[in-house]
Amino acid sequence: MDEQEKPLSLVLFSGTDDKLNAAAVLAVGAAAMGRPVNVFLQYYALDAFRAGKVAKDHGLASEATPEQAPSVRGHQGTHWSELFKQAKDLGEVDIEACALSMDMYGIKKDDLDPVVDGVEGVAAFMASASDGPVVFI
Repeated sequence: MDEQEKPLSLVLFSGTDDKLNAAAVLAVGAAAMGRPVNVFLQYYALDAFRAGKVAKDHGLASEATPEQAPSVRGHQGTHWSELFKQAKDLGEVDIEACALSMDMYGIKKDDLDPVVDGVEGVAAFMASASDGPVVFI
């Protein structure tokens, strides 16, 4: 399998806007190159993908300094949720919610934004990620 055909798999754990944006940019870039993208939403990232919560302020990562925060918050780039939609329009992008995290938070599939394709367990995610790199964000 050619490197460009290998899937990029993103495990999203953090639910902060800056990290979700970074993940979405990676997804768009990989999809634009024709690479399949698997996104696995766990814990705080899953919570950010709840219907009606996507556009809310999810804060910044703890490592963001007070000096950096205004630059990040003031950036006029495309919102991470729109970037994920663009990635799906460009290529093969599958966004799955972690079944365990769903149970933990008491979330049902209908509680999630439509950009989320479904719910799967870790084994299913690992099977889809087996041929390419896995990035944990």
